Amino acid sequence: MSLRVDIRKHFPTFDLEVAFSAEDEVFGLLGASGCGKSLTMRCIAGIESPDEGTIIVNGETFFDSAAKVNLKPQQRKTALLFQNYMLFPNLTVEQNVAAGIPKKTPQAERDAIVRSELKRFDLSTFEKRYPAQLSGGQQQRVALARMLAARPGILMLDEPFSALDAHLKGVLEQNLGSLFDAFKGTIVYVSHDIDEAVRFCDRIAVVERGHIMEVDKSRQLIDNPRTVAGLKLSGVKNVSEVERLDATHVKCGNWGITLELSRGVPEDVKAIGIRAFNVQAADAPGTNVFRARVDRASDSRFDRMCLLGFLDRDADSEALVNATDQEMHFLHQHMYWRVNMEEGVRLPEVGDELLVRIPEQHVYIVCR
Repeated sequence: MSLRVDIRKHFPTFDLEVAFSAEDEVFGLLGASGCGKSLTMRCIAGIESPDEGTIIVNGETFFDSAAKVNLKPQQRKTALLFQNYMLFPNLTVEQNVAAGIPKKTPQAERDAIVRSELKRFDLSTFEKRYPAQLSGGQQQRVALARMLAARPGILMLDEPFSALDAHLKGVLEQNLGSLFDAFKGTIVYVSHDIDEAVRFCDRIAVVERGHIMEVDKSRQLIDNPRTVAGLKLSGVKNVSEVERLDATHVKCGNWGITLELSRGVPEDVKAIGIRAFNVQAADAPGTNVFRARVDRASDSRFDRMCLLGFLDRDADSEALVNATDQEMHFLHQHMYWRVNMEEGVRLPEVGDELLVRIPEQHVYIVCR
């Protein structure tokens, strides 16, 4: 089983230009809303048509602009799960599951497929109910059963949990485990949530403004992001464009500080990043230790997020800050610091002035 995509599509304010391949794996498309990940999936399904390029699924050409091949959606053996599941409200559960099975399939075989998928997703007792009589979790299981019943060549899921609360999301994620275990082939998974993508995907493509910025194994994207887009989407709160001063020093334009990076700074360095929980309190001056003030603080269940303003920021650092309004300008100038709540340990308060260390070993360096 395989997927080959190399397509381009022009819009007045946006250009989609993506190329990637996937085998028997869960391949993630990770990016912010409007970046082109769902559009890519719709092109594979035939709901949208690229301007040029090719789409090949399991050796069959779905789209080839040069050869003038563009199969209709119903001619493509794809199964696409939308956010709202798209169940037919006037059909029962068993009828919904059967809806994707090719009409030429003999009735006895159709019935056997439906029974098998209803059993797989624990839906046998609901077969005569209508979607409106089901819970959200049951509706999702019906949609997943319908996908497998169609015996597709490729599965595609478009942010299936985006509208769910955290508890229900955790429960329904288990349903996907049954789906992925049962399907042998390529699965394309669209998400804007890095944790969700890492849980489900073998490899992840970082999508930004219609282009794939990097493709890596899920764990590698977390441990070693290689682009600014990868930094941000992998959950790095603190990202700054930098100016290379020499082989071991960079000026961080956002924060107005200069970092020493003894492992070496590439000549084409673009930005650095550090996760909020890797910033440390310091007891004394030293390498990469800076005076800072807590300008904002907010609490979650287990930690406090502080916004740090650097007290000795470079006067000319403003030129490197790219902010669109006053609030964004404020946020760009500050570093996020996540502090665990521990019994007996005083948490930083707004107005506190203190020393913080940026450990070199936790600094990501990217060149794209």
